[in-house]
Amino acid sequence: MIKLQVIGHLGKDCNVNSVNGKSVINFTVAHSERYKDSQGVQNEKTTWVDCAYWTDKTAISPYLKKGQSVYVEGTPEARHFTRNDGTSGATLSLRVLNIQLVGAARQEGGGNNAPQQNNYQQQAGQPQQNNYSSVPAANEVTEPIDDLPF
Repeated sequence: MIKLQVIGHLGKDCNVNSVNGKSVINFTVAHSERYKDSQGVQNEKTTWVDCAYWTDKTAISPYLKKGQSVYVEGTPEARHFTRNDGTSGATLSLRVLNIQLVGAARQEGGGNNAPQQNNYQQQAGQPQQNNYSSVPAANEVTEPIDDLPF
C-alpha cells in the first residue's frame, strides 16, 4: 500500500455527492513550497491534490471551506491525460482515509481576526467521536476515594 500525507489549504468549498447510495466528499488541497533557484531568485511552486473522501459520516463537510488548513492522508493515484491542444498533463488524486482540521482558515481581505484552532478529526470506517469525554473532572468524582474497584 502506498500512503500519501498532505498538509495544505482547501482551494474551494467541498462538494458532497451521493454515488450508488454512498456519500463522497470532494475537495482540493493546495500545498505551496518556496525555494530559491540557482540564481538566488525566490520561487513558489503549488501542487494541487484532488481528494475524494468516501464516507457515510459527512459531519465534517460544513468545516471544509475555502482556505481551511487540513491534514489528509490516503491512497494516491496519478492520472495522465492529453489536452485538447495535444499537450499531455497529469493530475494527482487521493482517496482519503483520514482527515484533520489543523488550523484556522485563511482570512480573505486581510482582516485582523485571531485564528481559532479546530481540533476536528475523522477517519474512514470508524465511528465519529467528539473531543468531550464522559469522564468527570478530578473535582467532580462522586465515589469515595478509598473504595477500590477490586
